[in-house]
Amino acid sequence: MRSNNFTHTPNRGEQTLRNRPEQTMFLSAPDVARLVVERGLPQCLQGVAANIAQDFLRWKSFDKSARVACHSEEGVIELMPIADDKTFTFKYVNGHPKNTARGLPTVMAFGVLADVATGMPLLISELTLTTAIRTAATSAVAARALARANSRRMALIGNGAQSEFQALAFHHLLGIEEIRLFDTDSKATEKLIANLRSTLDADALKLVVCSSIREAVRGADIVTTVTADKTNAAVLLADMIEPGMHLNAVGGDCPGKTEIPPEVMKLANVFVEFEPQTRIEGDLQHMPADFGVTELWQVLAGKLQGRTSDEEVTMFDSVGFALEDFSALRFLRDLAISEDRGQAIELIPQLENPKDLFGVLRGGSASAKNELVATAT
Repeated sequence: MRSNNFTHTPNRGEQTLRNRPEQTMFLSAPDVARLVVERGLPQCLQGVAANIAQDFLRWKSFDKSARVACHSEEGVIELMPIADDKTFTFKYVNGHPKNTARGLPTVMAFGVLADVATGMPLLISELTLTTAIRTAATSAVAARALARANSRRMALIGNGAQSEFQALAFHHLLGIEEIRLFDTDSKATEKLIANLRSTLDADALKLVVCSSIREAVRGADIVTTVTADKTNAAVLLADMIEPGMHLNAVGGDCPGKTEIPPEVMKLANVFVEFEPQTRIEGDLQHMPADFGVTELWQVLAGKLQGRTSDEEVTMFDSVGFALEDFSALRFLRDLAISEDRGQAIELIPQLENPKDLFGVLRGGSASAKNELVATAT
């Protein structure tokens, strides 16, 4: 069994995370983008992956539940909560496949990190960019445990907003050297290639454009599917699956939105994040209740075996779980504090008398009096 060697070296300030108790740190989308650019995307992928691996090993320490979802004909809006004995987080996230036609991302998200002891929100952050990073990092954590150790070639089916992050995570964290690309939209593939070429030396990663899914997956060690259509799709067919492949199924993540048909899943040893959620939202929704799966944390903790041979087909039915956002929010807060970024906002009224909320309406808050003092001086 392969051990997980993701590591994250703390920076100054990461061990003493302190906000003023009445203030909340806010990280905007530009704030997070600057932090990622300055630290480096490979380093951020590595850091988030390290947090995810560490937190999965603390699986039983968390109060877990499937996400709360509101579905419509156009898409889904979800809340994803989780907590341990010190920290609570939740993510607001949507999935609207037609949004690109409206000039909006398919997925948009923000998150909150709060203190369990007081309930005080300590951080509000964008999570749209961060969700892409944490999804790719999770894929890498799973693949390290489930793919063949000598995997060097990956097929990437679906070249939209998530694709660059998947490509770079597998290149930098798993050692993938060649990625075979397919998308029904050739412009998406052109965008992906241009973005990767701008971040890598020209010969650092071999990119092969394919004319079909079948051509792309032929000879691949790992097959990543990350399509966006809200349909019960069959992205892969049974006769495309070769012995030893690892299937990283990312795009199927809500009821009615799947990529991997039952005949393919029957060929694989299937691994999931949180089984109750995956049975509702993942490709697993196709399968009967007695179809056996293994939760990834059990493999990472050494309680159950992952891949058993080089010929075995493994599949990670990835839907995204709140624990991964918990890990990502921890990483963002540590990074923002170490780099002295973000801004303090008064999300919660600062009360001179905690029992006198009405006093805020009379200018009786501590912050209002501070402003009066500042004005007078």
